[in-house]
Amino acid sequence: MERKEFLKSLGMFSVIPILVSCSSDEDPTPSTTDNSGATTTTGSESSSSTSCAVSPSETAGPFPTKSPSSLQRVDIRSDRTGVELTIKITIQNKNASCAAMEGAIVDIWHCDKDGYYSEYGGTTMQSVNYASVHFLRGRQVSDANGLVTFTSIFPGWYPGRAPHVHVHIYTSSGDSLLVTQIAFPTEVCDTVYTTATEYYKNGKQDTSNARDGIFSDSLSSELASVEGNINHGYVLTHTIVVSA
Repeated sequence: MERKEFLKSLGMFSVIPILVSCSSDEDPTPSTTDNSGATTTTGSESSSSTSCAVSPSETAGPFPTKSPSSLQRVDIRSDRTGVELTIKITIQNKNASCAAMEGAIVDIWHCDKDGYYSEYGGTTMQSVNYASVHFLRGRQVSDANGLVTFTSIFPGWYPGRAPHVHVHIYTSSGDSLLVTQIAFPTEVCDTVYTTATEYYKNGKQDTSNARDGIFSDSLSSELASVEGNINHGYVLTHTIVVSA
């Protein structure tokens, strides 16, 4: 079963998009360029969770981390190459008036520049076998500001999905609080996939955020802010609200 068909069988897609440019069917994303040529692209302001609403719950599959407790680390790149991406996620607790949540366990994972996940493979869903490696997966505990920071690469994409990062948040005692996903602004996608040489293989993503089965009804809450450029890397910032 192909990856997209598997996701469809889970009811994740109401529409199967075909050959849709990353820049189509999405609201424009504001950007500015400074004198150094660096482009700053910012996601929807509502992603800051100013309404103090719990972030959307999403699927962890089909490639969740198998043993996340063994992957506590800041740099999750391993041997993967691509445009550097610093991921900064702030966890807030709705039940404490959206105060920063210290001590939350935060797991993240995403695909490499070619759209492949570690810990899986050798099947029709992912032909390349990466079952014995653990790249682009990691765990951290949030600090007093509710913040975790990972060093990674800009993810690629695979058919039927917009680029994304998976996040699973637990209490300090290991109880699951929320599984969610993070989306990327359109203009950053276009820049990386058409000008960074490592990403030329696949070109622009085939599914926009607006037509993605996960983000189409919740993009305003899951769209990250991303700043930087392909030469010096990007910084992703995003706030996730849980009920703890």
